[in-house]
Amino acid sequence: MDVLTTVTIIFLLYSLYLLYKSYKLKCSTNCYLVDYVCFKPSPDRQITTRKCGEIIERNKKLGLAEYKFLLKVIVNSGIGERTYGPRNIIEGREESPTLDDAIEEMDEFLNVCIHDLFVKTKISPRDVDVLVVNISTFCPFPSLASRIVHRYNMRDDVKTYNLSSMGCSATLVAIDVVKNIFKSGKKSIAVVITSESISPNWYSGNDKSMMLGNCLFRCGGSAMLLTNDPAMQAQAKMRLKCLVRTHIGANDDAFNSAVQKEDDRGRVGVHLSKDLPKAAMRAFTENLKRLLPKILPYREIALIAFHIVKQKLVQPDAKLNKVVAQINFKSGVDHFCLHTGGTAVIDAVRRALRLSEYDVEPARMTLHRWGNTSASSIWYVLGYMEAKKRLKKKDRVLMISFGSGFKCNSCLWEVSRDLGDGDVWEDCIKEYPPKTLVNPYLDKYGWVHEETEETFNREERTEAFKNSPW
Repeated sequence: MDVLTTVTIIFLLYSLYLLYKSYKLKCSTNCYLVDYVCFKPSPDRQITTRKCGEIIERNKKLGLAEYKFLLKVIVNSGIGERTYGPRNIIEGREESPTLDDAIEEMDEFLNVCIHDLFVKTKISPRDVDVLVVNISTFCPFPSLASRIVHRYNMRDDVKTYNLSSMGCSATLVAIDVVKNIFKSGKKSIAVVITSESISPNWYSGNDKSMMLGNCLFRCGGSAMLLTNDPAMQAQAKMRLKCLVRTHIGANDDAFNSAVQKEDDRGRVGVHLSKDLPKAAMRAFTENLKRLLPKILPYREIALIAFHIVKQKLVQPDAKLNKVVAQINFKSGVDHFCLHTGGTAVIDAVRRALRLSEYDVEPARMTLHRWGNTSASSIWYVLGYMEAKKRLKKKDRVLMISFGSGFKCNSCLWEVSRDLGDGDVWEDCIKEYPPKTLVNPYLDKYGWVHEETEETFNREERTEAFKNSPW
């Protein structure tokens, strides 16, 4: 073999090595959302205004103050009457839940949602390399991840991760796990499953700080399929641009703002303290500090820097509130996918980011139609945007979620192509947004606000409830 041939072979091998290295680097930096599916429970699990009232009424531990407090909460919740609950609560067995109740709730979600995801993406369960499951308040063994592996006969080398106690911000934690796995450079397909277990976690006491969860949380869930394979880019809906996680649990008030605990009678529930709004805003602020440089254009960042320097020269001791108020968040984001924790959460984020009603419409409508479905709620919000055909190629979607700990997580997606899948919104999207967002709870329970303690004692309460204007 002559020298020229040897040099040519070496050059070709080196070129192939560089191509392989470049391809591996590209795989490690990619995170594509191929598709996602949201869960729609069966109609017999709907919680209407009447059913909601019946559930509250049958808790005989409630005094007048707690009873009126609960009704006021649901009147102001922003939730409609087409949301869903678990069967044991629908059937009146919430005070004595069984393991089978929790398993049945999870199986109904997992069997439907994951099956639909594989059908929709045309991916076989045997092709899945990574499985991440996050259900905060239900941790059986074998784990739910193992249950899915068994149910769908996945490969024995599939990497499984079972996350728990992450709260409403768990989805983005799960996606961060997947993103870090993708950094290995190996072409992989990942499935993320997110939901919440309501069946065994109903609070049956009368502590006001622990009764709120009963009013706001509803059944739901979602499944997502992600990959770092460039060959699947054309099939993908979105590409992850950045993800920022913030955890301020080192602060005592923040850590204790949302805690599962026992009340003075030994009944378990989730305690929401008065420090929760303060903790959420602090976590949100810290998250924005790291997020903004990643999502805003250089021109906007330079403008912010100019205003900071200008304010410090004029008023060295002044706070930067005026500078924050001048930030144009829409210069780097086209759509805002907000966690539906409640009307107060949506309103607080809207004010902080100076968003329009159009921007927060998807979150409000999701809260009305589905309630707070915990970590999966942002996917119902995304589904609303898609069903309304708002998402166009190159649009940027910002997801923001809050969770116990206390955490605020956010991520920015870039839409890969025009989207318009109706998914679970298909049968009702034409009804939203209504010209007037009717509050069915106000129509049925607004009378409670007018009752006085003298004319509304425990005996009269039952009779008044039966004769309420349904």
